[in-house]
Amino acid sequence: MAGEVIVDALPYIDQGYDEPGVREAAFAMVEEECRRYRPTKNYLEHLPPLNVSSFETPIMHNEFERLQNRLPMETLSMKRYELPPPPGGKLNEVSAWLECVDNSQAQLEHQAVRILNLQLMLEYCCPAWQRYLQTLGDLEKLVSKKLAELRQQLQEVNWQRKSLQTKGGEQLKTLEAKWVALVSQNYEIEQACCMAEEYIVQVKQNPKLLNYKNSQVQGIAG
Repeated sequence: MAGEVIVDALPYIDQGYDEPGVREAAFAMVEEECRRYRPTKNYLEHLPPLNVSSFETPIMHNEFERLQNRLPMETLSMKRYELPPPPGGKLNEVSAWLECVDNSQAQLEHQAVRILNLQLMLEYCCPAWQRYLQTLGDLEKLVSKKLAELRQQLQEVNWQRKSLQTKGGEQLKTLEAKWVALVSQNYEIEQACCMAEEYIVQVKQNPKLLNYKNSQVQGIAG
């Protein structure tokens, strides 16, 4: 099958990873693969183009433009908290004074709202904060439970991998021992065949050797 990768690593039973030169050899193989790999096309072309500004709000966009143009940041305006009188040329105008009165009333209302918020905070802040801490504690327990379950699942997967690899290692050792025995037997048979071929050649060259061997066999049998 094209592109199929056969994984033959058994880290629970494989040996020799810490031997001298193994790490260097692995890095050399990786470097060789990286050197030979030359992509012929854009492997990300099936993905939509990246939109890096999708998360930007109008305020962020304006701020990025200001930074790009190297413009100074606008200072915080305190004008709304001031109570200036009408300009010198409008001291006799009723509308100018009415505008100043509206401004003072707005600021007084703002201060009243702040005082109300402080009163509400003093009354409800501690229970709200305690409820918030309780919610955080419940979330922490829930997440800790899920984390423990995931760790347990990982542990079970690792134990299964170790068990399978240990059984596979025992089978591999048994098969390797059989293979070594068969190879040894084949080597002995090849040696015997070579000796037989040499003896046949010698007999062809000197037929008396055959009679001598037969007499030896008969003497042993007698």
